[in-house]
Amino acid sequence: MRRAGRFTPFQAGLIALILIVIAAWFAFSKNLPFSSPFELKATFTNAPPIQRNQVVRIAGVDVGKISRVESAGDGAAAVVVTMQLDEDALPIYENAEVKVRPRIFFEGNLFFDLRPGTPEAEVADDGFTIPASQTSAPVQIDQVLGTLNTNTREDLKKLLVGYGNAIGGQPEPGEDADQDPEVRGLTAGQALNESLEYSADALRGGAIVNQALLGTELHDLSKLVDAQSRVFGALSSNEAQLKDLITNFNITMGALASEQDNLRETIAELPEVLEAAGPALDNLNAAFPPTRAWALEMIPGVKETPATIEAGFPWLRQTRALLSKPELQGLVEVARPAIADFAAFTQGQVTFLPQLDLFDRCQLSVVLPTGEQRIQDGNLTTGLRNYEEFFQALVNLSGESQNFDGNGSYVRFQAGGGAYQVQTAPVGRIGPLYANAVAPPLGTRPAKSPKPPYKPKVKCHTNPVPDLSSARIGGGP
Repeated sequence: MRRAGRFTPFQAGLIALILIVIAAWFAFSKNLPFSSPFELKATFTNAPPIQRNQVVRIAGVDVGKISRVESAGDGAAAVVVTMQLDEDALPIYENAEVKVRPRIFFEGNLFFDLRPGTPEAEVADDGFTIPASQTSAPVQIDQVLGTLNTNTREDLKKLLVGYGNAIGGQPEPGEDADQDPEVRGLTAGQALNESLEYSADALRGGAIVNQALLGTELHDLSKLVDAQSRVFGALSSNEAQLKDLITNFNITMGALASEQDNLRETIAELPEVLEAAGPALDNLNAAFPPTRAWALEMIPGVKETPATIEAGFPWLRQTRALLSKPELQGLVEVARPAIADFAAFTQGQVTFLPQLDLFDRCQLSVVLPTGEQRIQDGNLTTGLRNYEEFFQALVNLSGESQNFDGNGSYVRFQAGGGAYQVQTAPVGRIGPLYANAVAPPLGTRPAKSPKPPYKPKVKCHTNPVPDLSSARIGGGP
């Protein structure tokens, strides 16, 4: 008996068939079965035959395909095309444009050139419909032939006959006097055949140019095509300026042709110029960020300049009136006493300011450094600066001078003697002094320095800073 759980040949073949169908579906559809791609709709009027799976491109890069084509309804000759876009194509804005372009010359398959729009517009949601005003399609051969009525066909016949005579007809005497000597007397067709001798080199040069147009990095060519489309769009919207441009371009090329020898020498020097221009352009590019930042900082000031100038006009009008001859005469008459006093004041400043300078120097060089000293007098040293001890002494003196009731400070005097005899050193004519103390002294204060001699001609700031800890009197337990 067969073991339970094994597949029969029929079951195995059915499973293999299902797997093959799923793999083939993935290979050709390239979509997940449950995915929901972004859909964008567009309305076209008089559009060429549009089919499903036609390519949608942005700047030459495939970003989606056509999933559905349906009539706009209401009997209008318009269709609504549904496009399924990849995530790389997003975001799409509401001012996006779509153009139907042929993939090969003279009809053939089509592709949809999608321009995503600009960030100034709102972002298009899934299912957004681009209106017909933002879509366009190429003119078809049947549309062209539909315009060829009897009169038009006669005109076209005359055009073709005239074109044949222009190609195969012999030139009239003097008609080709300004042409190259090698083609004078030949028909236009014969001259074109003669030009084929140079076509090999021309085509080789064209191939080199086309290879260079591919660029050196990915998407260089698509970026070039996109930039050219914007340039050509701008040119087509300014036909008058384009006409002038072509005329001036013809004049410029004629001037260059007349100076072909100098132009050849200039082009020969161009590689060295380009080699030297590289570092210069790098330095210029490095200077752009600070320049750009400076320009941005200048924008608010530039915006305020017109208002500032406008606000200054009343002041200028008033100033012009004040500076007029009648006003100046009255102003001078009123200001004359004040000017005399100010002149005297200025003359006094000449004497006062040097004395003020000497006073400031004295404070800075002698008085302030003296006040910053810390007097080192043994056990009674407080560690405070001299000026701080002075202010604390004033506080103590204020407290000592209060009344002697039980609520305030009071002074205790002890009359009598003790077991410890103290003696002071003689000062000047005063001999040593003696006394008895009930406790040994903790330390001694420095003796009062003698009064320095008064020298009015010596500048204060030239004196050295006195050392307040150097003058001490003897004593001790």
